[in-house]
Amino acid sequence: MDIRKIKKMIELLEESGIAEIEIREGEETLRIARVLPGQQVTYAAAPVVASAPAPVQVPAPPSAAASTPAPASAHSGAGEVHAASGEHIVTAPMVGTYYSAPSPGAKVFVELGEEVEAGQVLCIIEAMKMMNQIESERAGRIKAILVKNGEPVEFDQPLFIIE
Repeated sequence: MDIRKIKKMIELLEESGIAEIEIREGEETLRIARVLPGQQVTYAAAPVVASAPAPVQVPAPPSAAASTPAPASAHSGAGEVHAASGEHIVTAPMVGTYYSAPSPGAKVFVELGEEVEAGQVLCIIEAMKMMNQIESERAGRIKAILVKNGEPVEFDQPLFIIE
């Protein structure tokens, strides 16, 4: 749709007493609405179309499993993460997709064992096409990275353990 047509439709809407207009041209739809005095505004949530695919687990070769032991204090039997004294757990502040680097092929923000400063970017969580930088709340050393690049994360899910 042409922007001039859209502007003209807005002008027509303002000049008339109409509160809402919807126009369809082929597959394109334009809907313009305004709130009239004494009218209450209501919002409806857009329907969710797709859900995240179920994670696929591929068993690691025995030699790889033996060479990368999990941190002793990181996971309990129920899948929960607990920090030992002096450790801090960085959790996801939102639902989204975890990214360990600013772009594919770029250097990761932090690595296991790396020293970090308060305010340093640890990762990105993409939520609703917005890239949100997650920063460290305190200085320390990255003891555990609990999420893999590209994995979906839930609100309050543990991402890192800093000691």
